[in-house]
Amino acid sequence: MIHKLCERLNHNIEIRQTLSQLRKEIKDSGKKELLLSLIQDGSLNLIPFLTKEDAKTRKNTALLIGDLSLSSYLDVLFGAYEKEETLFVRESYLTAMKSMDASAYLPQLKKRLSILSESEITAENQKHREKELHALTELILSLEKPYRHKFHAGKQAFHCILRTNPLYPEITEKQLKERASSSRIGVRVNTNNLDFLQNIRTYHEILFQIPGMVSSTPASEDIAKTIADSSLINLLKNTHDDTWPFYFRLGVKNKMPLEQRSTFTKKIASSIEKLTARKLINSISHYEFEIRMIEGKSGNYHFLVKLYTLNDHRFDYRKEYIPTSIKPVNAALLAELAKDYMIPNAQVLDPFCGVGTMLIERQKIVKGNTSYGIDHSPEAIEKAIINTNFADQIIHYINKDCFTFTHAYAFDEIFTEMPYASGQKSETDIYDTYKNFFPMARRVLTPEGTIIMYTRNRGYVKKLCPKQNFQMIKEYKITEKPETWLMILR
Repeated sequence: MIHKLCERLNHNIEIRQTLSQLRKEIKDSGKKELLLSLIQDGSLNLIPFLTKEDAKTRKNTALLIGDLSLSSYLDVLFGAYEKEETLFVRESYLTAMKSMDASAYLPQLKKRLSILSESEITAENQKHREKELHALTELILSLEKPYRHKFHAGKQAFHCILRTNPLYPEITEKQLKERASSSRIGVRVNTNNLDFLQNIRTYHEILFQIPGMVSSTPASEDIAKTIADSSLINLLKNTHDDTWPFYFRLGVKNKMPLEQRSTFTKKIASSIEKLTARKLINSISHYEFEIRMIEGKSGNYHFLVKLYTLNDHRFDYRKEYIPTSIKPVNAALLAELAKDYMIPNAQVLDPFCGVGTMLIERQKIVKGNTSYGIDHSPEAIEKAIINTNFADQIIHYINKDCFTFTHAYAFDEIFTEMPYASGQKSETDIYDTYKNFFPMARRVLTPEGTIIMYTRNRGYVKKLCPKQNFQMIKEYKITEKPETWLMILR
């Protein structure tokens, strides 16, 4: 097929359609390599198609050159871009150049960006001008890392929402010094002490509510105006170096089909750039903050902002992980929920320790004595050691099947996330794990020992634990889908 399509191009047969078909064909890497070899040996020359009278032919040619990352075409491509008079084609050259090192043309690209930003906007040119502006911005950002702003809190008050596990917002609320209230997505708090918030380990992220940017009608013009007229720019100015622009992205949660949502989002982003005189610039890859737009039941949108310039160091120790690793914030919530059932200076065992997250977070809530982690995976144990060193803790790790593990003294507590059915483990495998777990637990624990386990198999626990004389002391549902539980047994 590639040979046939190249032959059609060489005979100028349906050029535009043939170029489009080639772009589809080379999504297969083997066909892409074949086309590259034909271009390199001179069997096909794409340059003449960049000067064809048909604008869509020029567009398809530029995009194909970009798909192939043909750096040898860069000079010709840039020349064609400078000469191009058809507005809707110009974006294509810039998209193509993004796959190459176009740094030699950075001064010209910046000059073009400046001219385009100051040029007159008309109803006829607005759509294509905005597309070229966006493509130019992305190309320049890919060639030259933008200035990254640094967050400094100052003395102002912040209207924050701490996004938490929806079943347990009160766990985070209890740890706050300021008056707070729980909401559907987390804990709402007004504070001027963001440093203190970063000592709390049970929320997923900090989001900001911006005065003047609470809600809007669903009209894209109203949304953009609400954002541009709010206190957002003042917040950015007061909490960062006074250097413009700032780069943002829009995260939209609504019921629109993907393609319609994409068009809707791009329209709002372009309007925000225009209304803020490009103090705020949309970027899909270099954003410093995110504006989250959430469609309410009435159809209106509500807004929250996440600042990626505000560094979160709470879980910096977690350098390594495996696909089944529990998120540190989830492990921290489990430890906080279970802390009343832990004893200080306990001897603690995690027989399915993975990369060590459960033991590390347990130690941060109630300081234990000696901790042991066991896992059958050598990779997991190596990563657990790295994470534990970064956490500045001492935990002894053993690469072994926990059911054959023996120790000189008994443990006070097992704190663990139980394995669950996945691609590598069937439901039968998991049931066998639980059958073996409770005899092992009875063997390694003291007579008063405690099991604190995070599980997706509550039914197995209730069925099997009584056979080894374990009693259920407390249980907490942690998530609805999949249904998971924190279960405490003695």
